[in-house]
Amino acid sequence: MQQTNNKVEQGNKAHEEIPGNPSTATSSSQSLNDRSNGKPLRVLSEDDWRFWMQNGYIVIKNAVSKEQARRTADFLWEFDEKSPTDSSTWYAPPRAEMKMKELTGTGMVEVYNHQHLWNNRQTQRVYDAFVDVWGTEELWVTIDRANLNFPLPVGVEKKGFIHWDYDPETKPQNVQGVLALADQDDENMGGFQCIPWLYRNYDTWKLTQPEDRDRFQPSLEGLEDKIVKVKMEAGDLLIFNSTEPHGIRPNKSKDKVRIAQYISMMPAEPENEVLKNWRINSWKNRIAPEGYAFPGDPRNWEKTKYDTAELTDLGKKLLGLNDW
Repeated sequence: MQQTNNKVEQGNKAHEEIPGNPSTATSSSQSLNDRSNGKPLRVLSEDDWRFWMQNGYIVIKNAVSKEQARRTADFLWEFDEKSPTDSSTWYAPPRAEMKMKELTGTGMVEVYNHQHLWNNRQTQRVYDAFVDVWGTEELWVTIDRANLNFPLPVGVEKKGFIHWDYDPETKPQNVQGVLALADQDDENMGGFQCIPWLYRNYDTWKLTQPEDRDRFQPSLEGLEDKIVKVKMEAGDLLIFNSTEPHGIRPNKSKDKVRIAQYISMMPAEPENEVLKNWRINSWKNRIAPEGYAFPGDPRNWEKTKYDTAELTDLGKKLLGLNDW
């Protein structure tokens, strides 16, 4: 147990310094699915699989229903005390300071354990998509937040930024995910962007870079035309490999808001009692993760205004409350 405690304490300390989500391990000891187990794919088609392997990301259409996506989006507007029909409410000052300055003004909504978020996490098609990319059924879901990415105010210019949440030199075995809660079919309205070319060519690209380069944020010199702006519809789930350089693109539209929930899954670690207990406590008492990129909600609304989310049998396993 002492060894486990030390491991978790070291992991938590690391997450004070890097952006990764501390509700699961930073990197899995289990490799991503290479299809060698012979199990059939549940959600991805063979064409999807080839695209995933080549590009490092994949969009799963209709992972949740459009109605479920709409209900979640409506809740986020309510929680963030903003109105979808009154743009004067969109630009209130942040409630808490972001240590990760690149995320300032990107519309992060500090809510983690509400029923609507858990409804999406425990949707069968969402889970099955992560089973496909991991090759195992025994998964834990990340306890993560949501995003309302508003149009840039007049006179404000942002380029957006491309980064890794994990040092790609460590070859992390992990994936991340984004669930669209509103249509993102306009490239100008913000949303996910990535560089599949760099995902494929990292080992040769790094030879052209200085030794003291930023391991978490690549220079985009010569890569601007290789950035892919991924379009999604409400209810679509995007999964990307953690070695995929990615980011939120600036919202340069006039009046469109990008709305999303961050969802990912990793192989369960039932033997990690400290992490499992933290996860259960986070769900039960509506407590946000701590770390470099997670300031939390100073109003403490999750704890004071909302009940503990009800979990399905699948949800209890994805949390760690019940064993697989």
